[in-house]
Amino acid sequence: MGGKHSISIAVLSENEDDVQLINSTLRDEGHAAHCHWVEKPQGLSATLSDHQVELIIINCDSYGDSIRQVVKQKDYFNPEVPVIALQEEASEMAIHSAMKSGAVDLVSIGMRKRLTGVVTRELRALRAERALNSTIQSASGYKRQIKDLMQATSAAIALVQEGIVVDANEAWLKLIKADEICGLPLMDSFHGDDHAALKGALVATIARKWQAGEKLEARLLADGESSAPMNLGFSRIEFDGAPCVQISIAADDKPAIEPTKLVHDALKRDPTTLFFHRSQFLERLKKRLAKKPKSGLHVLAYVKLDKFREVRDKIGIIDSEEVLAQFSEVVRKRLHPRDVAGRFEGTSIMVLMERGKANDGLVWGQQLAKKIDRTTFEVGDKSTNMTCTVGVCPVSEVFGSLEELVAAAVSAHSLGKEAGGNTSSLDESSDENTKQREFDAIWVKHLKGALMDDRFRLAQLPIAGLRSDGIAMYDLLVRMIDEQGNAVLPSDFLPAAERNNMMKNIDRWMIKAAIEFCDSNEADRVFVRLSRQSLVDSTTAGWMQQEIERSGFEASRLVAQIPEKDAAKHIKQARTLVTKLKKLGVGFALEHYGVDQERFQILDLLKPDFIKIDGELMHSLMTDSQMQASVEKIVKGAQERKIKTIAERVENANAMAVLFQLGLDFMQGHYVHEPEVVLEDLDSGSFTTLEDLQAANLN
Repeated sequence: MGGKHSISIAVLSENEDDVQLINSTLRDEGHAAHCHWVEKPQGLSATLSDHQVELIIINCDSYGDSIRQVVKQKDYFNPEVPVIALQEEASEMAIHSAMKSGAVDLVSIGMRKRLTGVVTRELRALRAERALNSTIQSASGYKRQIKDLMQATSAAIALVQEGIVVDANEAWLKLIKADEICGLPLMDSFHGDDHAALKGALVATIARKWQAGEKLEARLLADGESSAPMNLGFSRIEFDGAPCVQISIAADDKPAIEPTKLVHDALKRDPTTLFFHRSQFLERLKKRLAKKPKSGLHVLAYVKLDKFREVRDKIGIIDSEEVLAQFSEVVRKRLHPRDVAGRFEGTSIMVLMERGKANDGLVWGQQLAKKIDRTTFEVGDKSTNMTCTVGVCPVSEVFGSLEELVAAAVSAHSLGKEAGGNTSSLDESSDENTKQREFDAIWVKHLKGALMDDRFRLAQLPIAGLRSDGIAMYDLLVRMIDEQGNAVLPSDFLPAAERNNMMKNIDRWMIKAAIEFCDSNEADRVFVRLSRQSLVDSTTAGWMQQEIERSGFEASRLVAQIPEKDAAKHIKQARTLVTKLKKLGVGFALEHYGVDQERFQILDLLKPDFIKIDGELMHSLMTDSQMQASVEKIVKGAQERKIKTIAERVENANAMAVLFQLGLDFMQGHYVHEPEVVLEDLDSGSFTTLEDLQAANLN
């Protein structure tokens, strides 16, 4: 690797122009300067504490403290750091006085070349001394770094300190098509949508919270154009005696794809939207619907631009296709990895999603409509604004064929159009209630049988710490086992239980099972959700008290969680229940906490111990800066109230990095661990997973 190191300088002056003067002077002479402006004396300690300052420059004519006071203050943090004084006029007597006070030199403000010479001289001396000390103290650390670099000679590598690139090898420079990058912000080399995730990954790596081997997806910028997403690796090393992040991009060692395969794959996709053609989409739709998702349910969305004819008339027939391509890119950024999309007809796009519940699909559509409404689409020298309407339909046994399902999604879209467009609408077919009652009658029978035969099971979903790993916490979910021994997902039986007033019974089974789970495991805290029925039932708290006292359970290990919307709708009952539970020592959490309302009032009324940020926000949070700002506001509001924050449904490392940057405390989801169903062998008393049991039955 080559290139000059970035110089970290504390500039002490009441005039910010001095910072620009020093920065430009050093850069003109080839030094990469990173200046920290200290306007008032009380800010120096924080700067020296938070940053690896190599040099202090003080304007004696424009700073509250004397040279002697500054030297005394910096010696407390690092006696090695040299202090250079600036003054309008620097006579021999003034230079002597400044050096007697502890400065290494005094320079006239107008003598820019002399300032550069003094800085170069002092940095050379400082770094030589540090290099000697570092060689003696950290020989083993440098050996490991050299070994790592030797093993990755074919990879592109950059070293970053405090967001500034301090070194980069030729492979990295080749990727970004630059001759030099040292001293420049890392973010300048990446697409703006990836900045939040990158910042989070850098902070997490320095804090030793980035998992070894984990990759972050990001797009490099070269000549103003963004690359395809690349996998970035992060590791913490020591560089020049200070913590540093090493970012590596592995060389592409995949065999070249045969041209015939590339052509074959391209023929499956629409060239404008890059989504599957209608026939290819329908083929995949049938395959996906034949298998139930691991959790949640399938949701079908029909997305179409409003009044596209007007857009075409404004932009032009040819350029309107480019507008459709840009619209499709916005849709693509909001898809989960397991979602599949296709260009269905004309300007419409159809998406099959996996979500926790039907309302999550509705929220997805609302967020997409809001994003499109505030986006300006540009083609050449023309620009336009648009809106879209989304029809959403949950997949269920109510629909006898694929045709009925698709028609229901299109019908939901029509309802949204009739309401004025620029919205998201959920399917509520007129004949669904009749069919639903028929299915409910069957489900009620199954539910009662499962309760009588003890065929409910717990599924544990670990909650991981973003700041620390000292507490073992689990979100406990419920699964039902049918009479044949197969697992039934909550999305299949819970809606029927809610409609038929059976959730209270399931909630109470969950509380008992959670207590038994804690007795058999080393869980510090378990989260159990209470339904709306338990929330409004005045006997819930009393029953829980009896159960806790009967079992001798340590109540602080239990956290009762309630959806934020239910708590807001039944605020009086929620306050009563929470007050009673807290007297028992039971914790309280609000889940599915959204950003639209930013309801800090409900936090002050209920005083939860935890809030769970709505998982439906995760897929757009990575690239939506406005959403990030809203979530950050919620996190700060929670921190002020000493409330811990948990992110729901975290799917990948990029999401984790953004969450770390925003300051959340915990996360849960498939990125942390898949939900694991735990069963007890009644004969041996041992525990096994549902998958192991089913495999044994097959053998």
